[in-house]
This record gives sequence, C-alpha cells and structure tokens, in this order.
Amino acid sequence: MKQPTTSINEQITLWNQQSALDAGGQHFKTIGIHIELEAGAVRKLPAYVQTERYQQVMVVYDTNTYEAVGRQIIDLLQSIEVGITELELRENKVGDVIADEATIVQLLLAVTPEIDAIIAVGSGTIHDVVRIVSYKMDKPFLSVPTAASVDGFTSAGAPLIVNGTKETFQAKAPQAIFADINVLMNAPQTLTAAGFGDMLGKCTSLADWKVSRDLGNEPYNQLVYDITEEALNQCIEKVDLIASGSAEGIYTVMHSLLASGIAMLIADHSRSASGGEHHISHRWEMELIKGGHRQILHGAKVGVASALLADHYRQLAVNHPEVKAFAAYKHIPTSAQMKQWLSAAGGPSEYEQLEMPAEWLELALHSAHTLRNRYTGLKYMNEHQLI
Repeated sequence: MKQPTTSINEQITLWNQQSALDAGGQHFKTIGIHIELEAGAVRKLPAYVQTERYQQVMVVYDTNTYEAVGRQIIDLLQSIEVGITELELRENKVGDVIADEATIVQLLLAVTPEIDAIIAVGSGTIHDVVRIVSYKMDKPFLSVPTAASVDGFTSAGAPLIVNGTKETFQAKAPQAIFADINVLMNAPQTLTAAGFGDMLGKCTSLADWKVSRDLGNEPYNQLVYDITEEALNQCIEKVDLIASGSAEGIYTVMHSLLASGIAMLIADHSRSASGGEHHISHRWEMELIKGGHRQILHGAKVGVASALLADHYRQLAVNHPEVKAFAAYKHIPTSAQMKQWLSAAGGPSEYEQLEMPAEWLELALHSAHTLRNRYTGLKYMNEHQLI
C-alpha cells in the first residue's frame, strides 16, 4: 500500500491550529489523541504503556475480539513489566454484547483502584462500555479497534441503552488508538461494509446539520463540516477498494471513520455525523432490544436509513423552495445511487435486507425524530405531515 504523505497525527495538529478560534471568537476543543494507523500498529502498544508508566492495565474484550487481537495484546504486554487484568464482557440472552446497564456494571465491578488504564479491544459496543466506565472512574483508556465498522472510536460520548432507550452520555475519548491494518483486514467484510454505511450516512447528516443551523439555530462549524465531507468523499471514491478488502481500502475507510470522529470532538457534538438517519437507526435498535432480537450492525442500519431518507430530503428542496435552508438537500445523492454504493461495498441497501418486521419501517419514519432534541429534515416532515 502506498504510504500517505501526511499522517493522521499531523492532520490532527493542523486541525487543532485551524480550530483554535472560529470566526466568532469561540474556542473549540484541542484534540490530544495519539493514533497509530498502520500495519502492525498493535505492536506499538507495549512501548506506549511503558512511556505512560502504567503499572497495571485491564484488557477488555468479548469472545470474538479476543481471538481477533486480544490474545496477541496479552502476549505483547507480557513482554514488559506491567500487571495485566483481563475481562471478557458477557453476552445477553440472544448472544449479543450490548452497552446496557448489565454490561456497564460488570465492568464497573471489575475495575479496581490499582488499574491505571483500560484497553478496549473491539468495535463500537465494547468501546462505549469502556468509555463510560473510564470516565466515571477517572481512568484513561486506550483503543484497539478490531474492525473498521463505526466512527465512534474517537468519541467522547457514549451511546448506551438505559431502560430500553438509546441515550448518549458524556464520557471521554481514548488517550490513544492503535488501529492495525492487518487486524482490520481480517475482520468480516460485513463489518467493513458497516463502516462504509456509517460514513455514507454523512450524505444526509451533513445536509441535516446545515438545515438545523438555519431552522433550529443549532451550532455550526465549517471546519468540522469540511473534515467530515472530505472523509465521506474519500470513501465514495474508493468504494471498490473498500469492497475488495485491500490494505488501501481498509486504510481509507478507517481513516475516514477516525476523521469523522475527530471532527465531532472538535465541535463537541455529533451533528456533523448524526442526523435523521441515525435517529431511525436508534429506533430500530431499541425495537430489536425490546423484542429480544439479535442486534444488526449499526452502520448497516445507518446506511439503509440514509438511502431511505435521501429522496425524501431531495423532494423537500424541490417542493419547498421558499424554505431556503432546504437548498442543502439538493446536493444529496439519489436513493438509487446510495443503494448502489452500499451494495458495491458488500452491505445491505434495502430495508428488507435488514430482515426486520415491515411495520418497523413506518414506526421509525414517524417516531424516530422524537428521540433527540435536534432539528432534521425528518423532524420537519413529521411536523408538517409530509411523510
């Protein structure tokens, strides 16, 4: 794979400089995450642990992520002088590890005062559980992604299931991320396709963000928009490489997911990456949990939801030219084009492919806008009975 001319850490430095002050003089967050994104990145973890002078670390994984790289991490850490505690998160009755009260309590009870840092080995759910616990216990955490599947690795917010409802709680971002291309290439293609779906969701979320700025008076930052849009475009341009599972394709989608997450950190909110399509995905996730069903990959749901909304949003721009904010929806790709990209990446493109009850489609379209106090085209369409 051709090495990128600028590392993601160098990009973060540049973004920090650009975001130091916005046009109105408002300060934005300075990002201090150290990222290793390359083949063999996980081998740099022991040296980092030594540099930080950790005496005791906890490695958190599930059955699958232990086999993916958890075992290797334990072996690597045993080569240095550091105490190691391991925790395998328990599956629920249907075989999923979910970020709910039971899983959070399992980790809370296992973390002792002597532990200096927690290492999250896995994808989105494991990171969210570690994220909230490390925040509550004031301990740093390190990230080892096992799949390029979500843009939440860098997030400071933890989306959790509490009392059966999806809520996002303030937590903390990882101190460092070790994204090993070799590990990510070994992940099932469905997980990589989910990462592409999460990125493709930015087609609608970025447009929703402009609308929320104009109609909802919600905060907006052009640098964050530009970072996210560039990450989205990179994925679309290289969808065939992503589908092939090549090193360059995996690097592209992982870099894009990390960039999207860093953009959210700079803004200190998720509007750039999460619009109506995410609200629909969250509604489906809640229904799956309530009904005792196996979970469906977050990015798979987001990609399908974004494609579902695309033509609805484009129609808002055509039918309501008097609402100038809707001009943002003119530039969203068509639903057909988005479905083509999703299929090319190897993921679902139609609602029926998610294998959920037919009635959940209408349920989500007519209720998902109530899940968050955030203005979106989905909210407008429901308020004006246009959907």
